Parts: sequence; structure tokens; C-alpha cells
Amino acid sequence: MRKKLIAGNWKMNKDIHETAVLIKDLNAWLKDFRNEVGIVVCPPFTSLVVARGLLGESPMKLGAQNMSDKDDGAYTGEISARMLKAIGCEYVILGHSERRQYFRETNELVNLKVKKALSAQGLTPIVCVGETLEERESGITDQIVSTQLRGVLANLTSEELKKIVIAYEPVWAIGTGKNATPTQANDVHKLIRKVVSQMHSWAIAEGLIILYGGSVNPSNALELLAQSDIDGALVGGACLKVDSFTAIIGAAVEASR
Repeated sequence: MRKKLIAGNWKMNKDIHETAVLIKDLNAWLKDFRNEVGIVVCPPFTSLVVARGLLGESPMKLGAQNMSDKDDGAYTGEISARMLKAIGCEYVILGHSERRQYFRETNELVNLKVKKALSAQGLTPIVCVGETLEERESGITDQIVSTQLRGVLANLTSEELKKIVIAYEPVWAIGTGKNATPTQANDVHKLIRKVVSQMHSWAIAEGLIILYGGSVNPSNALELLAQSDIDGALVGGACLKVDSFTAIIGAAVEASR
């Protein structure tokens, strides 16, 4: 049985002082946590060192929101996989729709980043795919998601795929208050497994952890996480407050039982 995973994408929120407050409050809530589900927090680059220091022996793992496809060199403003590993990151979000929309990231670039993350031992990519509202209303969700998947996972071995997390995030549901119905979301998760099984094998697809991202909140988390192929959530705004993020973690625990 796949273990549920809840990842919080802080986006461009929280300075180092606010980061310290949130991590300390989360640690206090999790002091008796029994590791029934995985938890990842992904603060901005500027807060990673502070967060790592405060996490200590917390069950929470540290993740970054992006990284370069290059090892090092004259790439002003970029951060490498090696730098993230040195800080203590264990996860990195790649190909988020906001990176695609605002920074013109392509499937090909995301694929290079995935390969680079995998080359840094122990750094798990959370690879995002998802359609826009126009694409969903045009009835081409399956085509868009399949194309993205085949692009971002191109030329990866089965062993490498075992080390990847996929996040399905319908772009029209991110930060909008809208969300795919549990059935809609689960259908796309099933599609993702089907595509991965065609690329590799059903055994690989069956073991793949697939998160849902798109206005996940305490009121809809349990119904989403109870679906057969939804293995967790990539949480945006709701991860910035202790009460809402921990409620979603609690929903994941309940859905796991």
C-alpha cells in the first residue's frame, strides 16, 4: 500500500522570521506524530537553512520549490541540486504550473531538471503536470496530461521512476478556490498510472505516488484523499497556516486507516 504524502508549497511567502514561527508551531503539533503519512515543507530558498535548523528530528522533510538543470557555473540567480542537498533538502518541486506560465518552462527543461535531481542521491523530484481551464473545457485533459508526462519523464529508467513523485495540479484549480471533484481528480490519477504503465510497466505505475494539487483545504481533503489513486496532496495556500495544514495532515492519516 502506498504511503500518503502531504507536501506544502509555500510559494513566495514567509521571510526567515515568519518561517521560524510556522516551523516551531508545526513541530509542536507534530510532537506525538507517529509517521503514518509523509510530510514535506517547501519554503522559499531564503528560508531553507532556517527551516532545516528548526526541523531537527521532526517527521517533516525539507523540500525546495525549484532548481537548475545545471551543476554550477555562471548562471546568475540559479540554485543547483548539490546546493539543495548540502542544505538538507530531500525533495524538490519541478515543473509547477507557475514555473511553466510565468517563466516559460517547457517539458524538455523540466525533464532535464528531473534527471539532475535524480543524479543528486536522495533528492526526490515532485514533478507537476496539469491542464488549463481552456484545455479541460475543450475536452483535451487526457491528451495534455499524457503529453506532459511523456515529456517530463522521457528517457528515465524504471529504477529512476521509482524515486519520483508525480503531482497532478489542474491549473484552473490552483489558488482559485475551485477544485476538481474527487472523481475528476481520481480519473486523471488513473490516467497517469496508465501512461506510466505504457512507458514502463504496471508494477512501476502501481507503486508511483501521485499527489493532487489544486485548492486543497480542510473541508475537501478527506474526500479527495480517500480516492483509490490519490496518494496525497500538494498544498498551496492552506499550508501557510498551522490549523489548515495540520487538518489536511489529519485527513491523510484518517484516509490511510
